[in-house]
Amino acid sequence: MALLAGKTVLVTGALGTIGRALVSRYGEEGAKVIALDRPDTPGAQETVSQLAAEARYFGCDLGNLQGTEDAVSRLADELGGIDVLVNNAAYVNNRPFEDFSIAEYEEEVRINSSAAFVLMRVASRHMKQRNYGKIVNLTSLTLTGHWDGFVPYIASKGAMFGLIKGFARELGPFNINVNGVSPGAVISDAEYRHFGDRREQYHQWILERQSVKRRIEPVDIANLAVFLSSAQADLISGQNIQVDAGW
Repeated sequence: MALLAGKTVLVTGALGTIGRALVSRYGEEGAKVIALDRPDTPGAQETVSQLAAEARYFGCDLGNLQGTEDAVSRLADELGGIDVLVNNAAYVNNRPFEDFSIAEYEEEVRINSSAAFVLMRVASRHMKQRNYGKIVNLTSLTLTGHWDGFVPYIASKGAMFGLIKGFARELGPFNINVNGVSPGAVISDAEYRHFGDRREQYHQWILERQSVKRRIEPVDIANLAVFLSSAQADLISGQNIQVDAGW
């Protein structure tokens, strides 16, 4: 039997590399997936439909926190609630911290973690009424690894870890589980963008640091997220689990 048959799952950053794997895996487990990504993305609904039969694209600008709260509140009311929330959306830049403006720092934190706070607050309203819910936040290996040039990103993912701990404590009495998945160096679109012609050297650098000598695929992250969203993980909460091939 499918692990999440009949459940409504909201996945943010759904059109990114990990996001697409999440939409696909949740669909395979029988969930009705709401795939949230930037508004007016060309071909978004077609892409989402190819990932999962019962998937629906929902355009939303996570950089607009009040707009996000209003839009997702209306969506949750329309759906009769959200059973599983997966905060996957992330915005990342790689350069020395001196080169970031205050506005750029604030934008990265706003999209990567402040928006997650807003979505967790909205989703938990219905979850509390049902006395059921699962929330999965994607954090990052950069919290514990040695990575240069990602200070705003690392700060935003640290905030996500704080949200996991805080919300898990407050929502636990309502039978709502809150956990984190911390991806290691996943093969992704971002890898191509950031490392370009240095990608092969980067690939070897990653494998040297992993205990398991195989690159992490997006589906490896999605598999853990699905597990944490299922009844099999009912007594797991407040955890941040690394999928890093033994970094």
